[in-house]
Amino acid sequence: MKKIRLFCSLLAVMAFISCKNEKKDMDSTNGMNDSILMENENQENLVQEEAKTVSVSLESKSGSTAVGEAYFSETKGMVTFEAKFSGLQPGTHAIHIHEKADCSAADATSAGGHWNPTHTKHGKWGDAAGYHKGDIGNFEVTDDGRGRISMETNEWCIGCGDENKDILGKALIVHEGKDDFTTQPTGDAGGRVSCGGIIK
Repeated sequence: MKKIRLFCSLLAVMAFISCKNEKKDMDSTNGMNDSILMENENQENLVQEEAKTVSVSLESKSGSTAVGEAYFSETKGMVTFEAKFSGLQPGTHAIHIHEKADCSAADATSAGGHWNPTHTKHGKWGDAAGYHKGDIGNFEVTDDGRGRISMETNEWCIGCGDENKDILGKALIVHEGKDDFTTQPTGDAGGRVSCGGIIK
């Protein structure tokens, strides 16, 4: 009888140890699964961030020698814009986002007018009286024909699908003159001397 009890006790202990080991294995596996899921999520987030960057090459238009490179990048709802140009006449030049990523016309008129999805008046960026979503503003060009401009805004997005914010499918245009921020609807900035489509 004692032998039977001892045998039953041994069986119970072995069953308990076996259950504990299985639980350890399961916990270990769950930890691995959590780690794999986190890695996958991080990779997906990284891909999404990388997808929110677009570069634009601007070509000469209207018989000018103006060319440039522009970059848009979006992080946490903020879009950073940076551009540099060469071959421009020294002085002040306007730069705007226009309606269509079509720079096929010799004078870039194929890009349409200023991008103005909210149908407001033309003006200086941030003006309480109103401004187009494409009214970037002016930048200075030095005697060697080079110029730069940069800005940051949450009023644009890259590929979000919101027609009031999405810059994809538009064009970036540099004008021969400066924007006076008053004349409607263009700011009297003159001809279009450089154009580039904002496309993926």
